[in-house]
Amino acid sequence: MLTLRQDTDGFIHMSRHFPQKMSISIVFTDGSTGEYSGARLNGLYDQAVAAYRLANNLDAKGFDRAPAKVHRRNAVGLVPVSADMGG
Repeated sequence: MLTLRQDTDGFIHMSRHFPQKMSISIVFTDGSTGEYSGARLNGLYDQAVAAYRLANNLDAKGFDRAPAKVHRRNAVGLVPVSADMGG
């Protein structure tokens, strides 16, 4: 089991997918805890990547069709979580 802590802004640090069936415990800032599957957090990570790409005008593969120098095009390290997100 992996334990993650929610930061004061409401995010967990996650830079990659976890194994689908892995159990992950999250300690929220309000003191409560929740246990989630890797599949659930992977879905949240995918949503965060999609939001990042949309906000930065990137296509579905993370490419910007306009020439620009961007370091780590798909750099999502923070995933928003809440105690009421369900398992």
